[in-house]
Amino acid sequence: MVGAISSGQIAEYIGRKGSLMISAIPNIIGWLSISFAKDLSFLYMGRLLEGFGVGIISYTVPVYIAEIAPQNLRGGLGSVNQLSVTIGIMLSYLLGLFVNWRVLAVLGTLPCLALIPGLFFIPESPRWLAKMGLTEDFETSLQVLRGFDADISVEVNEIKRAVASTSRKSTIRFADLKQRRYWLPLMIGIGLLVLQQLGGTNGVIFYSSNIFLSAGISSSNAATFGVGAIQVVATAVSTWLVDKTGRRLLLIVSSSGMAVSLLIVAVAFFLKSFVDEDSTLYGALGIISVVGVVLMIVAFSLGMGPIPWLIMSEILPVKIKGLAGSVATLANWFFSWVVTATAPLLLAWSSGGTFTLYTLMCAFTVAFVTIWVPETKGKTLEEIQFSFR
Repeated sequence: MVGAISSGQIAEYIGRKGSLMISAIPNIIGWLSISFAKDLSFLYMGRLLEGFGVGIISYTVPVYIAEIAPQNLRGGLGSVNQLSVTIGIMLSYLLGLFVNWRVLAVLGTLPCLALIPGLFFIPESPRWLAKMGLTEDFETSLQVLRGFDADISVEVNEIKRAVASTSRKSTIRFADLKQRRYWLPLMIGIGLLVLQQLGGTNGVIFYSSNIFLSAGISSSNAATFGVGAIQVVATAVSTWLVDKTGRRLLLIVSSSGMAVSLLIVAVAFFLKSFVDEDSTLYGALGIISVVGVVLMIVAFSLGMGPIPWLIMSEILPVKIKGLAGSVATLANWFFSWVVTATAPLLLAWSSGGTFTLYTLMCAFTVAFVTIWVPETKGKTLEEIQFSFR
């Protein structure tokens, strides 16, 4: 959450590449602190540093991708962010089956160490350069991104027009947020990122081993890796679909699928409390609850996983992007913490009740998307922001 608060300002003042470089440093120190921990305080310190780094990354990466991608590929490239996250989760599940947590923490430093030199080989965001008044650098960056033979004149003029009304050091006042062009995209961005968490996915994923054990599956760690692999496949499908079907349809299908899947799990857990543990029906209900959890994760990965971050990076106006992006990312990580902290307490209280609660939140998400979320497929960032005026 602290990383999220500072992410927007860091990305605004030193650029998208600079903020990613800064984020790698606490990540590396954090992993080493965990790996060579002498007592609990090292683990806490490592996790605090990791959290700070990830808080910065989780805002900066989708914004950077949205700002460099051509409009016809922006959805797919933006979804690659979440695809990479799911690959990382799956790899940590897989490696965790074979190595202890100290070795796993050392392995965590490898992507961070690769990131720092890698950033020297990619261009800065042309939209950020344009906003900072670096016209020559901005055109060079855009030319490198589009290819040296590409005609970038139309895109250059669009970006120049979009930033012309925003001075380099413009400050946003809270009074400005009363304007529809600011409060509406801010509400949609925050709303989607909050609802992404309130569906309970992190609670289910982080405690999936416990859920599988309670469902009667003994090799729960292997089953958890299976869930990680399914998540990667489903997110890859979303990455392929998002620029074909659009964002809204995938979000509605995804949240509806989550609601149905969670309802199946809730009913299975409720019925288990009335059935004898030695009966065939009890075992069948255990299998049904696991199938429901897997279907929920597939549905989440198809839309509610990657698309809220993508839409947040697309719809926020240039003038408030730093502040609003920080607030949206902060809200996401705050509710991630709430869900993760309450999940074991709720599951201990009532597994069926917990999944019913998550079902209701997913049903609310369907309504929210249907009423408020615009389609952004095939539009430039400038066109999207102009549509809110």
